[in-house]
Amino acid sequence: MSASGTGRLGSLRRLAPLAWPVFIGQIAVLANSTVDTVLMARYSSIDLAALAVGAAIYITVFLGLMGVVLAISPIAGQLFGAQKLTQAGDELHQALWLALGLSSLGCLALLFPDPMLSLARVTPEVEAKVRGYLATLALGLPPALLFTAYRGFNTAVSRPKVVMAIQLAGLALKVPLSVLLIHGFGLAGLQLPALGAVGCAAATALVMWAQALIAWRLLRRDPFYAPFGLCTGGLHAPRWAAIKSMLKLGLPMGAGMLIEVTGFTFMAIFIARLGATAVAGHQLAMNLVALMFMAPMALGNAAQTLVAQSIGAQRLAEARRLGWHSLEIGLALAFCMGGLVFALREHILGLYTHDPAIIAAAMPLLIWLWYFHVGDAGQTVGAFVLRAHRIATAPMLVYALAIWGVGIGGGYWLAFGEAAWIPARLQGAPGFWAAATLGLALAATGMGGFLAWVHAQEARRTR
Repeated sequence: MSASGTGRLGSLRRLAPLAWPVFIGQIAVLANSTVDTVLMARYSSIDLAALAVGAAIYITVFLGLMGVVLAISPIAGQLFGAQKLTQAGDELHQALWLALGLSSLGCLALLFPDPMLSLARVTPEVEAKVRGYLATLALGLPPALLFTAYRGFNTAVSRPKVVMAIQLAGLALKVPLSVLLIHGFGLAGLQLPALGAVGCAAATALVMWAQALIAWRLLRRDPFYAPFGLCTGGLHAPRWAAIKSMLKLGLPMGAGMLIEVTGFTFMAIFIARLGATAVAGHQLAMNLVALMFMAPMALGNAAQTLVAQSIGAQRLAEARRLGWHSLEIGLALAFCMGGLVFALREHILGLYTHDPAIIAAAMPLLIWLWYFHVGDAGQTVGAFVLRAHRIATAPMLVYALAIWGVGIGGGYWLAFGEAAWIPARLQGAPGFWAAATLGLALAATGMGGFLAWVHAQEARRTR
């Protein structure tokens, strides 16, 4: 097998041009929340706790809906590989209609967050800030989902750089907006009070609208989109057959993402019972893990694109090879990155805050980081490759067992259990992290095993 052609190095050379713009773009997206976390850590522990709980609830709602909309990516990718360009363009229109419909459901969930807040059992002061934070973010949910459809389509047609540019522009706008709205400002006799956590949400909503408007203008003006039928006419009428097909794939995709993110959401909610300092330390650790997660997610996006295009072009052996190589490369990169961050964990936490109480709360959680990240990378890349084959139900079931059953169930038992034999180092927040690490390892094993089965079935059919 030629290293430069069909070997792992050849696969890496094909994956890298698609992965690095996604990586940079998603780092820009995560930097939005990182900016908020750093600003809140230096503003007040109450607002940081509200941000941790509020962001966990918002991400739960947004990612669940985002997963449904992102069904556009494998669908358009296969059509693009088959050179059915106008059909791929029409699928984007249907995804936009789907995004608008889902945003109405999401806004209701953000405006009435009582079920999740009841689990957190936060103080009335924190709860009031969380409600204001979520109500403000509801204004930014519709453009965020519309931009998700645009992002998924561009990824499918091997054009991630334009999305990256928009996301970087969004970050450039987000930083000054967050600073001004969190701390307040006076201008020409107009005095805006300090909004704290609500200011973070307001800045995010404004950025989401700006990005959606830029994406829409590009769809109408950029000649790249002309062969897809996207530069002429208005929004296509909804086609219920196409939307139904998208939902058939998107609902289990969204459910899988929802299960995955609720694993972390419920960690934050349950850890909030331990007090503001505990949840603040958890927020720092989760933000660091989220930064690391961008690398396997970018690789998974690139793998999904190339695998879906190869399937559409009926190059099935190539699709299998790319899928498996992507998983191997993702695990190797995660092992190296996890080891580096683990070695530098004390210095990294010092970049977030100088509060010794918060650092002391976060440090025990980072002991699990290395193993956590390797498992996270394996399950992420595996799930993306399976989606390229339009398989989403099996990954959803794997997530439910590994993340809900082992991660949340086991974490709650360790953190709050009263069994005498549970070590003290596994009680409280570290118990959730230990169980979540085991759950991710099981999820990665399940994804890899099912992918091997899918490859074997396809190879048998093509003999």
